Amino acid sequence: MVDLAYVIAGSEATGGAGLQADLRTFQQLGTYGIGTVTCIVSFDPKANWAHRFVPVEPQVVADQIEAATSAYDLDVVKIGMLGTPATIDVVADALARQPWRHIVVDPVLICKGQEPGAALDTDTALRRQILTLATVTTPNLFEARTLSGMDDLNTVDDLVEAARRIADLGPRYVVVKGGVEFPGDDAVDVLFDGTDAEILRTPKVGHARVAGAGCTLAAAITAALAKGSEVSDAVRLAKDFTTAGIVDRVSGNTPFDAVWQGASDAPR
Repeated sequence: MVDLAYVIAGSEATGGAGLQADLRTFQQLGTYGIGTVTCIVSFDPKANWAHRFVPVEPQVVADQIEAATSAYDLDVVKIGMLGTPATIDVVADALARQPWRHIVVDPVLICKGQEPGAALDTDTALRRQILTLATVTTPNLFEARTLSGMDDLNTVDDLVEAARRIADLGPRYVVVKGGVEFPGDDAVDVLFDGTDAEILRTPKVGHARVAGAGCTLAAAITAALAKGSEVSDAVRLAKDFTTAGIVDRVSGNTPFDAVWQGASDAPR
C-alpha cells in the first residue's frame, strides 16, 4: 500500500521552494505526492530577483482540488502559499467537505509581489479560515512575530511564548522556527503541543537563508504523518531531513541557494 501526501501550494519557477520542493520531499520520504497549484511565483532576474506573483483563478484551484480528492482517498494535506482571500475561501470550503487526519499549515502570511492591502487581506483570511484547522503549523521567525503579536523573539523563552500564543489561535501543535536570524550558533526550533514545549537544536549551517527550507520542513512533517508517525517524531525527522538538505544545498545563478531534498545523509 502506498502512503499518499497532498499539498495545496504555489509553484516557484526556479524549483527551489513551493510545490516543487514539496513533491520532491514527499518522494524522498516514501509517499506518493499529489499537488494543487494556487499561484505562480517567478523571480525576475532583471530586477534583482524580485517576486512576480500570479494567482491561479479560484475556480481552477477548486477544480484541481475536486480532481485530486476524487481520484484518491486523501486525509493528510500540507497547505502552503494560497495567495489571495478568494483562494483561501475555496481551500477552506474544500477542507470542510471531508474529514482530515492531519492538516499541516505553513503560514505564508505575506506573498511578496502583492500590493500591501491585498497582502494584509490574505494574512487576515489565512488566520481566520485556515490556521484554526491546523494539526501543525510551522511559522518562521517573521510569521511567529506577526501571529503572536510579539515584536522581539531573541531568546528561547520568547520562542516558547510565541508558540503558546499561536496555539491559542487554534492549531494543536506549533513549530516556531528560529532559523538563521535567531541569535546564536544553533538553529533552534520550538515544538509546542498545547501544554509542553520541546526545544530542538542543531548547529547552524552557515548564516545565509536557503530557499525552500520552510517548505521542506513542513512537507517532511506531512509525509511522516501520512506514513503514521506521531507529530513529535514527524517534526524531529523533518528537522534532520531539512538540515541535511541545507548542508547539500544546490547553487545556481540566483543570489541564494536551495535545499536539496535528495541529500545523501537525509533520514528516510
